[in-house]
Amino acid sequence: MFTGIVEELGRIDQIEITADAARLTVHGPLAVTGAREGDSIAVNGVCLTVVTTTGQAFTTDVMAQTLKMSTLGSLVAGSPVNLERAALVGGRLGGHIVQGHVDGTGRLLAITPGSAWRVLRFNLPGELAGLVVDKGSIAVDGVSLTVSAISAPDEKDAWFEVSLIPETLRATTLRLKAVGDTVNLETDILARHVERLLAVRSAS
Repeated sequence: MFTGIVEELGRIDQIEITADAARLTVHGPLAVTGAREGDSIAVNGVCLTVVTTTGQAFTTDVMAQTLKMSTLGSLVAGSPVNLERAALVGGRLGGHIVQGHVDGTGRLLAITPGSAWRVLRFNLPGELAGLVVDKGSIAVDGVSLTVSAISAPDEKDAWFEVSLIPETLRATTLRLKAVGDTVNLETDILARHVERLLAVRSAS
């Protein structure tokens, strides 16, 4: 489990793509501190398992399903990534409960700069539209954010906006995003549970 509070800006040192998987070598001195084989580290919001650690980097294997559901397959050597180690039980939850199980991807539609803030608008895949609410939480590339605006329920093309403070821009890769870029999205686990409960109830 994660909180969506990015601990470190890492870097992809190497990526090996095979027919149905990929192996990433990720540079992250803080992320590998105390890390052991089998530990979980979120890379751009995707929960991955440490295979080995070497100095200031770790390697991890990514399954075909994860490559399909996320943006990890588009990474190249040198790509910056958001890193977060699994939350410690008893620590402060600075963001919200983030599992690292990406629901899908979204595309950056618009950037509205402000004197201190920067507002980003992303498209919202139809199957996720009902899981995102105004003032609710969403993880974008593993960053815990509050939804500041959302499309009306009857709009054909769903979207949502997040407002980024200077600290979020400084500490994450979101400051590097341009219109058209794709990001990983994870909706609030509570919303997903409610949706499932309602679906099961209506089917019974």
